[in-house]
Amino acid sequence: MMARFLTTISSEMQSVAVGWQVYEITHRPLDLGLVGLAQFLPGICLFLIAGHTADRIPRQRIVRLCFAAFSLCSVLLLAAALQKVTSPYPIYFVLLLNGTVRAFSAPATQAFVPLLVEARHFPNAVAWASSIFQTATIAGPMIGGLLYGFTGSPVIVYSFAALAYFAAFVLISIVKLNGVVQSAASRRLVLEGLRYIWENKVILGAISLDLFAVLLGGAVALLPVYAREILKVGASGLGILRSAPGIGAVLTSLAVARWPLRQKAGASMLWCVFGFGLATVVFGISHNIWLSLTMLFLTGATDTVSVIVRSTMIQLGTPDQMRGRVSAVNMLFVGASNEFGAFESGITAHWFGTVPAVVLGGLGTIVVVGLWAWLFPSLRQMDRLAPQLAEPVLAEATTAHGGADNE
Repeated sequence: MMARFLTTISSEMQSVAVGWQVYEITHRPLDLGLVGLAQFLPGICLFLIAGHTADRIPRQRIVRLCFAAFSLCSVLLLAAALQKVTSPYPIYFVLLLNGTVRAFSAPATQAFVPLLVEARHFPNAVAWASSIFQTATIAGPMIGGLLYGFTGSPVIVYSFAALAYFAAFVLISIVKLNGVVQSAASRRLVLEGLRYIWENKVILGAISLDLFAVLLGGAVALLPVYAREILKVGASGLGILRSAPGIGAVLTSLAVARWPLRQKAGASMLWCVFGFGLATVVFGISHNIWLSLTMLFLTGATDTVSVIVRSTMIQLGTPDQMRGRVSAVNMLFVGASNEFGAFESGITAHWFGTVPAVVLGGLGTIVVVGLWAWLFPSLRQMDRLAPQLAEPVLAEATTAHGGADNE
């Protein structure tokens, strides 16, 4: 768990530093979109190979090599910062390497956790892991932004990230598995998951609603522009802005755990995605830091409810023998919405301007909600969620939109 905390907080710190550094070099929102694209392309190209590798090669070996590679990527970013590069292309190259490493790290890390604990302790392990992850996603951007703001350079951020990744490499290397043997799986697993989702419209509707909503409505990629040009809060303020959705997600997760959704789950999901789009629109036009932070908090809160409902629907509507494959596809779609959404935000900001891009994205999310309510009536009419699934699904949901998380 300490290794997971170190890699997550390093990734979040580094993400803030990269965004601010790239925007300082180019002053073009499009380049912030290319940051997302550089991290998205390796995953979409390699997910079949990476998943197959995680089932064929000892996962601890894969995770160990990936953590060492993450540390190397941070060292390369550090070298670029020390050289005071005036072009974003060396940074994009490192991000492509980082995305390639993450493509192999994510499935191996997720599949590695069940090898560490007994089945009866697994739900508690997931709950602890999700809590640690959320803590890191809140603290990482704040620390990264503050360090960058105080020093005026990403050097200290990249140095810390490199050391933390290396520490995670050391920690994972000393883990003992006590003779556990992993199982092997077919190359066709993810393809079978895609086929199953296509044939089951409730699950298709839930996954695709979340995919398009975050793809259109995500404003996180453009936060460096808002921090520098619109809200004028600098790199330190950028870290706080990046943390606001995470705080909303954590508090909402705790609230849903205390007061689970008992009825009208499908309608709740649709209304929350609508709220996500509306909060994005208000954030887009805001010039007040407190209003902006509130709207970002609400995007994290509403998105978390949507993720919890969607994850529960997937668990309820999928036979046990298909859940792993469907979950793998679900995670692929989540990654696509986060990172390709960053590219979409950069492109539209380049075409129309930053504020219109965010506002149009939020309005697009609202339109998607209306269309999905009409196209998928079974999704709209979904009522009760099984209480016995609420706890494990909540733990899964809190990690579903990890953004820059390497795992």
